Amino acid sequence: MTAWAPGSLAPAPGPASESAMLRAQTLMELRLTLRRGESLLLVAVIPLVLLALFALLPLVDLGSPAGSTPGSSAGGPSGSPRGSTAARADALVPGILALAVMSTAFTGQAIATGFERSYGVLKRLGTTALPRRLLLTAKTLAVLAVEVGQVAAIAALGLALGWSPAWSGVPAALLLLLLGTAAFSGLGLLMAGTLRAEATLAAANLVYVLLLVVGGVIFPLGVFPDGAAEVLGLSPLAALATGLREALGDGALTLGPAAVLAVWAVGSLSLAARTFRWE
Repeated sequence: MTAWAPGSLAPAPGPASESAMLRAQTLMELRLTLRRGESLLLVAVIPLVLLALFALLPLVDLGSPAGSTPGSSAGGPSGSPRGSTAARADALVPGILALAVMSTAFTGQAIATGFERSYGVLKRLGTTALPRRLLLTAKTLAVLAVEVGQVAAIAALGLALGWSPAWSGVPAALLLLLLGTAAFSGLGLLMAGTLRAEATLAAANLVYVLLLVVGGVIFPLGVFPDGAAEVLGLSPLAALATGLREALGDGALTLGPAAVLAVWAVGSLSLAARTFRWE
């Protein structure tokens, strides 16, 4: 039998530090996201396919990207009203980046979290020492980690297609991406924390499809009537897409889209923190 010296055994019961819990939960959320095939389809495959499809094939008139002059980038060297591949990439990449953020932070997260709540996973987490705010923070940090890979892949494909961003606008674009992530993450967690899993699945997919059409992803808001464009510009996806087009096209941060995203981020995260239910 081992003889323990006095004072050599000092048990320290109790929860781990908040930083340790946050790190462990973030890594777990990231692993779970990368294991779900439907999530990988949503966050990786669809945005890249849309970018390649609409950039390589002149299926629609994308209009002039921000920072271009009429008849130059939009018309392209060939004089086609639908532009060259590079001109279409200039118009598409900012919107596809915005779509990728929504896919990961809103649609994928809302569906996954909704079913975790339905299956009792969140209820079991609620019995641990992990606070609700740390769970929500861990999910948002995991989303950010996935988005780093998304942005790198989309940017690489865009550059291969001839995309020529205004590099001076990259800091502004990164700020907009962070604001958009916070806004969409809050909306996704708000939906998943209050609705049934099946309702969350239907609502998240419906919002995804609707905003894909009218959220400034493929078509800039300028192609819509003035009144409709103003209303649509208040949606988080349209604000993010518009802000990214201006930042990566003109190299400047426009306060309007940034302010819209900030309001969505503060409002959605505050409501999600107050209303999120474990079961």
